[in-house]
Amino acid sequence: MNDISDGIGGTAVGGSQSRAAGPQPNAGDGHFHETTCLNCGTQLVGSHCHECGQEAHLHRTVGAFLHDLMHGVLHLDGKIWRTLPMLVLKPGHLTREYIDGKRRSHVSPMALFLFSVFAMFAVFSMVGLSVPTDLRNGTAEGDAPISIEDAEAELEAARARLATLEEGSEDYAVTATRVENLETARDVLQGFTGERTARFDLGGTGIAEIDKGLTKWRENPSLMIYKLQSSGYKFSWLLIPLSLPFMWLMFFWKPQFGMYDHSVFVTYSIAFMSLLFIAASLLAVAGAPGWIITTLCTAVPVLHIYKQLRYGYRLTRAGALVRTSAALVFVSLVLILFLGILFLLGIWG
Repeated sequence: MNDISDGIGGTAVGGSQSRAAGPQPNAGDGHFHETTCLNCGTQLVGSHCHECGQEAHLHRTVGAFLHDLMHGVLHLDGKIWRTLPMLVLKPGHLTREYIDGKRRSHVSPMALFLFSVFAMFAVFSMVGLSVPTDLRNGTAEGDAPISIEDAEAELEAARARLATLEEGSEDYAVTATRVENLETARDVLQGFTGERTARFDLGGTGIAEIDKGLTKWRENPSLMIYKLQSSGYKFSWLLIPLSLPFMWLMFFWKPQFGMYDHSVFVTYSIAFMSLLFIAASLLAVAGAPGWIITTLCTAVPVLHIYKQLRYGYRLTRAGALVRTSAALVFVSLVLILFLGILFLLGIWG
C-alpha cells in the first residue's frame, strides 16, 4: 500500500500535447509497424521519438498490458489532468486513442485503475461507507437491531403500537412497514446465531474445507464480513480478467478487436466507475438531493458504457445500444462471480 501511495504522491507536472493521430496497428501479430511516431507524428530516428520521447516500437499484446500493470504500480504522472476529462466526457475517444498508440498523452489504464480503486476505498473509509462488522455485542451503528433480544423487544413494541392505530391511516402504514422490517431483521439475526437451523442449515456441502469455513462464518460473522471487505480491495483487479471473456463474446467475429483492446476498455471503465462512486459518496455526505445520487449511480454508468463502446470500437448507434444492453447483463454476472470468489476466499482464508 505504501508503494502505491508513494507512487501516487510522486506525480510529475506536465504531459505531452498530441498533434496527429497515429496509423492503424497490425491486429494480426500485436505489433505496430511504424515509420512515424504514433503519438505526435514525427518521423522516427532511433529507438525513441526525438520530439516527444515515446518509444519507437509499441506492442499490442497481453504482455504489453502486464508491463503497464507494473508501471502503474510504480507511479502516476501529470498526464492525469488530460486523461480524467476525457475519461469522463469522451471515454470512447480515450480508449481508441490509447489502443491506437497515443500513449504518451494519457495515463495508462492500469495506473488510473490503481489510483481510482485506492482513492475509492480511502474515501469510503473516511466517510464511513462500510458494512458493520460487529454483529454480536450490540455495537453496530444505525437503526437496525443488532441482537435478537433487541429485535424481539422492538418488534413487540411496534406490534403494540400498531394495535392502537386506526387501520388505513398514515401512521398505521408506517408502523406496519416497521413491523415487517423488524421481522426480517429478527430472521436474519437468528440465521447468524444458528437459532433457525431448520431454515439456514443445509447440512453441509460434503467438502471439508468449505464446511469448516461455513462453520466459522456462523460462529463469527463479524470476522467473515471484515474479510470480505478487505478482500474486496485487495482482489479488485480480478474484475478485469473476469470481464474479458464477456467482452470477447460481444466482438468475437471482429478480428480487428483483440484481448488487448478489451483490456484497455474494461480497465478504463472500472476506473471511471470507481471515481463516479467516490463523487456520489461525497455528495451524499454533503447532503445532496437523493435524485442526484440516484442519477449518478444508475443513468450515468449506462450512458458512459454506451459512449465508450460506440467510439472506442467505432460502432453504429444500433450496435452500441445492443452491446450496452448486453454489457449491463455481463456486469451483473461479473459482480456475482467476483462476490462468489470473495466468499470462497473468506471461507478458505
